[in-house]
Amino acid sequence: MAEAGCRDLRVEVADGVRLRVRHRPGGRRPAFLLVHGMGSNAREWDEVAERLAAADHPSYAVDLRGHGASDAPDDGYDTATATSDVAAVAAALGLTGAVVAGHSWGASISLRLAAARPGPAAALALVDGGWIDVEAVMPQRLTRWRDVLSHSLTANGGAPAEVRARLRGVHPGWTDGAIEAHLAGMRAGPDGVLAPRLSARHFASILQSVWEDDPHRWYPAVTVPVMLLPATRRESPYGERQWREWVASAEAALARPSIRWYADSDHHLHCEQPDRLADDLLDLAREVAP
Repeated sequence: MAEAGCRDLRVEVADGVRLRVRHRPGGRRPAFLLVHGMGSNAREWDEVAERLAAADHPSYAVDLRGHGASDAPDDGYDTATATSDVAAVAAALGLTGAVVAGHSWGASISLRLAAARPGPAAALALVDGGWIDVEAVMPQRLTRWRDVLSHSLTANGGAPAEVRARLRGVHPGWTDGAIEAHLAGMRAGPDGVLAPRLSARHFASILQSVWEDDPHRWYPAVTVPVMLLPATRRESPYGERQWREWVASAEAALARPSIRWYADSDHHLHCEQPDRLADDLLDLAREVAP
């Protein structure tokens, strides 16, 4: 259920597939289209969206298929389909000239959207993602990588109090609202135990897609301003040196890049630093304001 000032929309993106979109109104342009990452949900953007609304900018945060309150069909769990879904949301809502902000896998989706379907995006914000080329640094290790991350997903369930405590331990900088937003992306069984809404099979399908999609193929087609928002993470599965090399490579390949580093930060910038991230997104919006 949406709180005051936020309205939940249901948008059909394919036959029998409807996605939930959390909309906050505003009178200024551009609007913001907010895309979450793998295993997350639209509510994790809430605190950023509230700050954008306070600046009178409308926002639309989408639950991708199989996530949050959106439908979970049997197939379509890959970056190409997710990009088509987000494009369908933008078309249905008449969104053009927006700032498209994506986190993690959502950054890859947003990058592909701006490259292949330029209408919706006047600017692009890549929030700690959109430059990872996993296959290049981990050849022949897809199965191991997928197994580790799939285990991480399935191990995240438990009683609500247990899940909250675990999240506070793993993400000490998250706000209380972010923790509750993350729980909203889970489902409760008859015994009250929470489990991820995204199934292990669908999670593995998305990972396969991420593995196969080199982001460098999309950079030359992106002509709008792109703000890179990377974190120098306290713990990174790739190492800080590799992370910085990926970011530098993306910056060099893009036509109109800018970069704002988040030092010693959590991967989920919108959950840990919503004020700063909203300010950065508003700076980007001022670049393309009509």
